[in-house]
Amino acid sequence: MRPLFAAALVVLTATPAAARQSLGMFDGWAAFRDAQPQRCFAISKPDEDSTEDGPYATVSWWPKQGAKGQVHVRLRFQRLPGSDVMLHVGSRRWRLKAGDKDAWGPSPAHDAYILAKIRESGSMTVKATGPRGGKYAEVYSLKGAASAMDAAALSCARPG
Repeated sequence: MRPLFAAALVVLTATPAAARQSLGMFDGWAAFRDAQPQRCFAISKPDEDSTEDGPYATVSWWPKQGAKGQVHVRLRFQRLPGSDVMLHVGSRRWRLKAGDKDAWGPSPAHDAYILAKIRESGSMTVKATGPRGGKYAEVYSLKGAASAMDAAALSCARPG
């Protein structure tokens, strides 16, 4: 359960406690709702990470912005400029839209397909290249991911 505890620590330190509502902890995943701006998300840390400010993966709903099930990963290191960030779930791979230390699903349609694969797979891996050219991978257990995503989606489906 260490990944779940670490994930909860990250989100709890990023937003004032009064503004964030815990929706539950589901094995290696947790779900939260923020009031302002309204957003709901499922979050997890990689299996081998115990750092407070390390990498994590989220699936988010932002009702006012029209985002539903947006896939996001925070990378362990700033990526090498111009290098790809790849997401592997089950037998499928996607090249993510990468920033310096973050990456997102390529489109809402891709996000929906990624979420479907998350629901049927046991793990996902994010692969990237660090600033000095070394390649690394973060492995996430998907146990509890579907329940955490459902809790976040349902919470943001209700007004306010």
